[in-house]
Formats: sequence, structure tokens, C-alpha cells
Amino acid sequence: MQIMKKIILSLIAMLGILPPAQSQQRPNVIFILADDLGYGDLSCLNPGSKISTPNIDRLAKQGKTFTDAHTPASLCTPTRYGILTGRYGWRSSLKKGVLKQYDPPLIEEGRFTVGKLFQDNSYATACIGKWHLGWNWHLNNNSYFKDSLYAGHDGPVDRFRIEKQVDFSQPIENGPTTKGFEYYFGDDVPNYPPYCFFENNRTVGIPAYYKPDSMYGHPGLMAKDWSLEAVVPTITARAVDFIREKAGNNNPFFLYFALTSPHVPIAPNATFKGTSKAGPYGDFVQETDWAVGEIMKAVEASGIDKNTIIIFTSDNGSPGQDGEKMSGAMNAVMKYDHYPNYPFRGMKTDLWEGGHHVPFIVKWPGKIKANSNSAVTICQTDFLATCASILNSQIPEKEAQDSYSILPLLLDKNVASYNRPYTVHHSGEGFFAIRKEEWKLIMTGNSGGGLIPSNAETVNGKAVPVQLYDLKNDLQEKNNLFLKYPEKVKALQQLLKEAKAGQ
Repeated sequence: MQIMKKIILSLIAMLGILPPAQSQQRPNVIFILADDLGYGDLSCLNPGSKISTPNIDRLAKQGKTFTDAHTPASLCTPTRYGILTGRYGWRSSLKKGVLKQYDPPLIEEGRFTVGKLFQDNSYATACIGKWHLGWNWHLNNNSYFKDSLYAGHDGPVDRFRIEKQVDFSQPIENGPTTKGFEYYFGDDVPNYPPYCFFENNRTVGIPAYYKPDSMYGHPGLMAKDWSLEAVVPTITARAVDFIREKAGNNNPFFLYFALTSPHVPIAPNATFKGTSKAGPYGDFVQETDWAVGEIMKAVEASGIDKNTIIIFTSDNGSPGQDGEKMSGAMNAVMKYDHYPNYPFRGMKTDLWEGGHHVPFIVKWPGKIKANSNSAVTICQTDFLATCASILNSQIPEKEAQDSYSILPLLLDKNVASYNRPYTVHHSGEGFFAIRKEEWKLIMTGNSGGGLIPSNAETVNGKAVPVQLYDLKNDLQEKNNLFLKYPEKVKALQQLLKEAKAGQ
């Protein structure tokens, strides 16, 4: 069937006639977000990687690789907020960490999102995979789950107790379908209850069974016969189905495909077990690469390759767990001589580059030069403004204030017009760093004796107040220059203060 389809498309092309989907002036857009994948996991970015990523490598050869791309935070939830809203996550109510199970929505009511941008421009929109941006859950006493959470009573035991009152027969409110996506399918968060798939604003079936202790994840309810290994293949199949369904339509589509891998639970399927040289973690990265390949194949087979933008990136750096018991100690994967955040210092949650310096690859046939690179500093919050530029559409006033269009960089035209004045980094513990040109300032405390992050540098057993690095000459952040350049420290501190004031 696929061979016949390709023959037909070839004949159509020879006759000079394009099918409806290919004749669109506006491109389809697919944004693929890996979960906890490091810069050094990809064989195209790390010559010493013990993992093979042929599909992502092919994407890089067909498109442009940004070698200085950053997440807006070094954790999952705030990064996802930043991608979809064009705003740093710390501008929201979440000042550190991530949302927990059954937390309410983080994206504010009425907030402009990239999904709404595409909807306003008559695109079909879908979010498939991990959401992790909150919902409003009904309880059986006519209240919401959030109403039972308050300071000191919002821990795992409290949430487990309240979960017993969730009314799964009711729709879940203020999820993806209210944030710019016509369709949603996913599992929300793979290591949090409820362990089940979601479709639009309901769970698929009623999660009425308690997760056995032998299964990885926080305690809670699950669907019957729930399988952690089934998540990646299932969401990938749904994404492929969406592409095939929308490819023949006159209107273009936007797909936000948020993978759950290689985040814990590290659960590679049998097909991938033992295929890498980096243990279960490496195998799961290779399954992630397979999923990207399935998306690429679906686009090509549907005849829309020339009019589809594909972006691949990750939500933060890797924690480097080896996959023992579907988890493992931080950086344990290094025992395989594999360095997931190569060549950077640090890992997920850190302000060092390993926490937020991630792969970012963009393919757009006929528009972006194949096998090209850009060393310009960009941030994932730039996605919304970039899409607005592609669509020649306006962003509402006071929205997406941390988003700058990278379209000039993609097209290699008027490159100087990309004018990101600085980039703010945010750690899992809620600390800040700021980057301007080659200089990066990490704030590790304050003059008032505030909290010190766990990864702060120390001198004679005492945490130093700040870290200043010249990334042009010290990409691995080994030489703290804060004593040598006090005026640079002062200027960057003032710039960070101004950035934080612009809520």
C-alpha cells in the first residue's frame, strides 16, 4: 500500500501537480520534545557516545543544529511552560521544582500559547505525550483536588489520601484542550498517578487498581494491566496517526509531541534491550531515536516532507541514571564510559551548562540549509515568537515577553535582527543565572545569607557568593572569574534584577 502511494505521488510530481497538503503555503510544524535527554546522548553531537541515534543524526544532516541552545529551566514543568507560553517558568506561580500529581494548571487562565497561535491561524493542533502542566480534578464531594491541598498538607501521603476521592467519571478541567490543542492523548506524567492514558479531557477508562509496589513510580491508582513499557510505542503510534490523518487536509497542522523518554521509569521494550553500549538508559535513548524515526517516516510517506518543519530538542539535561530498577543513581550511566551531558559540567536541575544546554535541531526542506550549524545563543522560549514570524501573525501585547524569533537564523537572512539581549537560566532549586554574550553569572546565594544551592562551589568549605564564567574560553565552567571581574559581576547582577522585575 505504501509503495503504491509513493508511486502515485511520484507520478503527480512528474505531472507538475501537487496534492492538497503539499500545495499549502503555510508549513506543518512538528515539535518533538524528549524528556531528560542530554546533549552528549546523540551520536551526531558526541563522537564518544555509547549510544547510536541514526534517525536524529539524519534529521541533523537534513537540517540545522543549534549548538548553543538552552531550556528556560533545568527541570521539566517550567521548561514546558516556557515553550508553550514564551515566558520563563519562574514568572508563573511555580518558583522551584515541578508540579506534583493532581496539581492544578500552571498555565494561567487566558494566557496566550503557541497552540492558540496556530489555532488562530486555522491550524489543526494536537498535543500527544507528556503534559505535566496540571489539570483541575473533580472530587466526589463537589470540590476539586486542589481545594484539599494546603501548606504542610500537600505531601505524598496527603495526595494518596485525597486521590481516593477523585471522581474519574467526570471530565478533567483546564488541561491541554483549553490551552490551544484540539486533541490530546498521553499519560500526563509517567512516574505519577493516575497510571493510565488520557484522551482529551478524560482518562481512558477508570483507574481503579492500586499500583503494586513492585512497579516503578509514586503510589497511586492505575488502569488495569497498565504497562510502563507500552507508553512510548503507544504515544508514538498516536502521533503517527495524527500526521497521517491531517496530511491530506487543506489546512496545515501543528503537533507538539512530548516524549516521556528517556526519563524514569527507564523502560525500554524488548526490541531495544541490549542494543546500546550504555545499559538500559542507552537502550531507552535508542527507543527515543526510533520514535523520532517513526515521525520522520510518517511525514515522508504522507507526501508532506517538503512543507513540514520538524524540531527536535529536550526539556533539560540528563540526570545520567543508568536504568537499574528503571531508575538508578545520578550519573551512574558514566560507568559505561558514556557522558550524557558531554561536553558540559553539571546535569539536570543544575545551573551549570549540563542542566540546560540541550540539542536543538530544525529541519525545513528548501528553507533551511541542510547539514548546517548555528552557534548563536537561543532559548526554547523563542519557539512562540518564531512561529508567529513564520505565520506573519501578531502576538498579543504583554504576552511571550521572553520569546525572540529565530527565523532569521533559520533562513540565514538578516541574522543580526535576532536580538536576544540576554538569557536567564533557572535551577530546580529556584536559583538563577544569566547569560549575555560569552559571559555567564550564576547566583549561588545572596548578601542576606539566603539559601545556598546544593551545587554551589566552595572555597575553604564556604560557598562562594557567585560564579562568573567566560564560556567562550571555558565551556566546561572550570575557572570562576568572579574575583577578577567584579564590574562584570555587578553589571550582570543588575541585568538579572531588571529581568526578574519584568513580570
